Amino acid sequence: MTRFVFALFLGLASFDATAQEAAPPAITPTSIEAQPTLVPAPAPSPTPILPELSALDQAFKQTGLGKDADEIKMRIELRKLQNEAANDPDVIAAKAAANAAPTDLEKRERLREYYEINYGLMSKRASDSAVRNAIEQSKKEHIARLSQPRVRPGSGEAPAPTPKKKKHKSGKKF
Repeated sequence: MTRFVFALFLGLASFDATAQEAAPPAITPTSIEAQPTLVPAPAPSPTPILPELSALDQAFKQTGLGKDADEIKMRIELRKLQNEAANDPDVIAAKAAANAAPTDLEKRERLREYYEINYGLMSKRASDSAVRNAIEQSKKEHIARLSQPRVRPGSGEAPAPTPKKKKHKSGKKF
């Protein structure tokens, strides 16, 4: 057994010696001298130059998040303006007057006034021209719904219905 351990020991020692001899040298003294010396990069200034906060705000306002995000943002702002306008005393009074109108014609006229007041107030408080355009479009749509093209202008009455033809009473069925 001792011979076996001794032979194993000699075999491992010779293996280590040949393994070291077989590997090429990684660094040679000439390769170190041939490399140029590295100059350290200048240290950055302690406080970097930053743009003004207003310039950053403008840069972020200009970049859109996408079509869907812009639509949602506009819808949120429109809803906020509608809620603010609905709580204004002038708007509340105009809506109450429109609801208290005795005739349909008067109600439509008062609703026009209500829309003018409501959308005018919303337009004044809008922050963006795109929002103002959307408010103006909505105002035009609401006022256009008030028109009654089948009513004669100025009369306030609906036109008389056309008489239907009477059926002949005869004993024959067709």
